[in-house]
Amino acid sequence: MATLAPSHPAPLATTPGVRAAAVRHLGPNWYASVMGTAIVANAGATLPGTLAVDVPGLRTACTAVWALSFVMLAALLTARTLHWVHHRDRARAHLLDPAVAPFYGCLAMALLAVGGGTVIVGKDWIGLPAAIAVDTVLFTAGTVIGLAAAVAIPYLMVVHHKIEGASPVWLLPVVAPMVSAALGPLLLPHLPAGQAQQTLLIACYAMFGVSLLATLVMLPLVFGRLVTGGPLPLALTPALFLVLGPLGQSTTAANKFADAAPGLLPAPYAHGFTAFAVLYGVPVMGFALLWLALAGAMVLRARRHGMGFAMTWWAFTFPVGTCVTGAEGLAQHTGLAAFRWLAILLYVFLVAAWLVAGFHTLRGLLSGALLAGPGPVPAAPLPAEAR
Repeated sequence: MATLAPSHPAPLATTPGVRAAAVRHLGPNWYASVMGTAIVANAGATLPGTLAVDVPGLRTACTAVWALSFVMLAALLTARTLHWVHHRDRARAHLLDPAVAPFYGCLAMALLAVGGGTVIVGKDWIGLPAAIAVDTVLFTAGTVIGLAAAVAIPYLMVVHHKIEGASPVWLLPVVAPMVSAALGPLLLPHLPAGQAQQTLLIACYAMFGVSLLATLVMLPLVFGRLVTGGPLPLALTPALFLVLGPLGQSTTAANKFADAAPGLLPAPYAHGFTAFAVLYGVPVMGFALLWLALAGAMVLRARRHGMGFAMTWWAFTFPVGTCVTGAEGLAQHTGLAAFRWLAILLYVFLVAAWLVAGFHTLRGLLSGALLAGPGPVPAAPLPAEAR
């Protein structure tokens, strides 16, 4: 999600050497497109249950979108492997760049989102045993990478990065464990009863705490940056939507715990999770709507000032998708029609944002503009007396 499209397109990749050159400037921010695609499938597949009505063709469409996210993930993992093999100087530079390094959290979330979608809708095409196997691999890898990023990226920020102001992208490494917390319960029914199931549920709850407390540390810095430093640069303004990620995902996780706890934990704790889902989720979703209004106003302002497309536009997808799943969970546990309508409205926005971001990304890929390096810096004009 990081950079503006440069002015000089890259050549088409037709040979192995050229293909390697084409990925030189491919950063970890590209995983946001995988996350944003997978959440369209995951959130849409559970929407009929929230509405208590069947939407003809919706599940098939969501399964097709999941398949697209799976292909995108495989292609991007391959391209990023080429990047690390052939352009280690750029890869190291990305780790030391405070504007790029936080996006390594997107790798974990892409793995987790696609893995969760495999169990939610992918099982319709590949079968449940294969779906469980795929999700187990992706969930394990995504969780390990996410926890490592939640420690390593803040460490780099403190020790190596020279940071002038807080940015919403700081939240990306610390929100990855929350995605694990929300999607881990999908595997619970397929584990041996007893200790295995209880351990995974409690581990997900612990990751909920890791991400939530880290978010509470960083979020005031982000808002303080806005108040004291003014609006973000135009290309970075859509990143304000990233704040919705930990808010919507934590609400989703709390509701998933409430669904899973009965039968796995003693009654007092199971009932506690059910109460917590509503007592926590409702005020957090309220704050998410407040932030959505603020971020939306800032984006409209940036658009009026000339904001063009950048990969940061993918911030309009996954964070909003987590609010969709959060609203779906609250609709289920409260029975309120207001949350059902909220889920529908947010999902419509999600699909529209995904189509717009996807169209511009595909156009940038076909032209080569999004894979090109920064354009040459214009020379300073000569003084009048030297002309």
